[in-house]
Amino acid sequence: MGSLNIGARKGAGKKSRLNEQSALGRRRRWNMNKPLLIMFLPIVVFFILFKYVPMFGFVIAFKDYNFADGLLGSPWVGFDNYRYLFQNPDTLGIIRNTLVLSALSVFVGFPFPVILAILLNEVRRSWFKRWAQTLLYLPHFLNWVIVGGLVLMLFSIETGFVNNVLERLTGRTYPFLFNEGSWISIFVASGIWKGAGWSAIIYLAALTSIDPSLYEAAGMDGAGKWKQIRHITLPGLMPTIVLMFILNIGNVMDVGFDQVYVLQNAVVVNVAEVISTWNYKVGLGSGQFSYATAMGLFESLIGLTLVLLVNGIARRSGRGLW
Repeated sequence: MGSLNIGARKGAGKKSRLNEQSALGRRRRWNMNKPLLIMFLPIVVFFILFKYVPMFGFVIAFKDYNFADGLLGSPWVGFDNYRYLFQNPDTLGIIRNTLVLSALSVFVGFPFPVILAILLNEVRRSWFKRWAQTLLYLPHFLNWVIVGGLVLMLFSIETGFVNNVLERLTGRTYPFLFNEGSWISIFVASGIWKGAGWSAIIYLAALTSIDPSLYEAAGMDGAGKWKQIRHITLPGLMPTIVLMFILNIGNVMDVGFDQVYVLQNAVVVNVAEVISTWNYKVGLGSGQFSYATAMGLFESLIGLTLVLLVNGIARRSGRGLW
């Protein structure tokens, strides 16, 4: 009996020491990570205040909102706002334009940052690589108003550089900005020009994680640059490519207000009117906040559904985001 008591006391003492060591370890980790947590705190506050708190405003989509009654006092109308939206003959056209422009931007523009990153990674002259990166990153920092001005300078019928060249060569000009097909091409191309260089940064970072000895071994086996890119670089980039593709799919319903608003005009409104510009005109321009919120909520739900769908497909190959 005494030996059992001694054993129980030893077990309790050992358990107590383990608990003390565990608490000491947690305290040590807390002290080590405290500076990082303090640095992370403003980001948490930002997301709570400007991302999560505004989500409560989605209730406007189900109310006949007005300033006098406010968010809580405005009368509840249920799905009447959605009935109005989908009975409106323009709504389907706006959703179609949003999907078409977004899909073109994602699927046509997505490979360009990957290609740029691979090309820059193959450059061996450091001075040329630095200059090339600077020139490729620069458009990202230009406002869309400036980019719109550059597009106008290039493709304007009367004063555009491209039309001046065409007039000298053929004697005629072409309405690039007033033809629906050419407007879509300019829209996609300007987005690629502005964003491809900046988007290539994450792929350049991913390329640094690939073991250089793989290239050396492939070179000794007689593999050229193309085979090295095909069998080493692309497989090494694949996790990052899948991750970025899933994130981009989430923005399929979000074309972006600035680019469309700056480039659109009344002639091409049949292909240039998208959800973001419609929300601006109806919500802020006409004061119909309930309709604009309903359309915005619909846009967000479609984006969330697409992300979940693509992530589910990617998980089957073991490359899902979560």
